[in-house]
Amino acid sequence: MTFESGTHLEIMRQRGINQKPQSNQTGWAHIAISLGSKEDVDQLTERLRKDGYAVVNGPRTTGDGYYESVIEDPEGNWVELTE
Repeated sequence: MTFESGTHLEIMRQRGINQKPQSNQTGWAHIAISLGSKEDVDQLTERLRKDGYAVVNGPRTTGDGYYESVIEDPEGNWVELTE
């Protein structure tokens, strides 16, 4: 769904999401934040890596054409950084 402001809302369903045994995650897989450019994705990913956050994957171009990286926040939630 795309709103007049340009904001996108994508709701997906996936069976069999593997959660960590002691995870408090329920009901959602990740949140995505659009940064505006590939360079911004690269820079923030590297900054977060240096600050000790786990980079789950990326930066990379996904099969559906998005340039992104996925970072794990301190509570184990995935934050997707997109262009």
